[in-house]
Amino acid sequence: MGKYFKVFDIGLQNTFVYRWNFFFRSLFGLFPLLGTVFIWRAIFDAKGGGINNFNYASVVYYFLLVLVLDNLITPGDDEWQVAADIRDGQMNAFLIKPVNYLVYRLALFVSNRLLYSLVTLPVVIIIFTVFHRYLVWPSSWAIWVLTVISVVLAGLLQFLIAYSVALFAFWMLEISTVVFIIYSFEYFLSGHMFPIGLMPPSIQTVLKFLPFPYELYFPIAIFMGQVHGVELWAGLLIQFCWVLIIALGANTLWRQGLHRYQAVGG
Repeated sequence: MGKYFKVFDIGLQNTFVYRWNFFFRSLFGLFPLLGTVFIWRAIFDAKGGGINNFNYASVVYYFLLVLVLDNLITPGDDEWQVAADIRDGQMNAFLIKPVNYLVYRLALFVSNRLLYSLVTLPVVIIIFTVFHRYLVWPSSWAIWVLTVISVVLAGLLQFLIAYSVALFAFWMLEISTVVFIIYSFEYFLSGHMFPIGLMPPSIQTVLKFLPFPYELYFPIAIFMGQVHGVELWAGLLIQFCWVLIIALGANTLWRQGLHRYQAVGG
């Protein structure tokens, strides 16, 4: 494991080079958040009441948590880096060394997300200070623990999906179309655009069996106390199963892709 800790350290150093880029990106990310807040205020004012389990205050709180979780676990350009390694022949260096490429990429992903979250922490603190009246922290330590577990699974899920999509570079010269399609589904069905809890119950029932809500919405729903009891434990089980399924799928794509890899370049 020592070599992967070294990879993690190198990832931190490489990411730190772009610390100001991350900071300003997060700072200017305030504008979409403010726009979202104004839009939802207009929606709730027009409706004159709440929608399902959400009111204006809880929706603002939800999008604040989306901002934090997005910084913490959403991959940056991992899929493009993996695809570039395959396309440019840089994968050669990993195939001749005792390195598990998946674990190598995971170490870089964790280091990147950790440092990105730390660099953007001042911006997050400012935002939470401005919107402090909407914050309602869980009173139970169990909710905190279950949220952390779900966030870890959500991070693995997002990373594995990005990694699996990148492996299509073994078969395709350009994966941008596939990335765009998957990203569109993730953005719409993960709860990034709006809380899944606002959708009709029949659609929510279908989405419970898809991986997308477990990338973002489900950990936040736990933290906000929107899921309880059997529904909570069933959701964690489904989330864990999707991590295993996509991990197995990624391993299959890797093994099959290596048979087609031509080691051009590098």
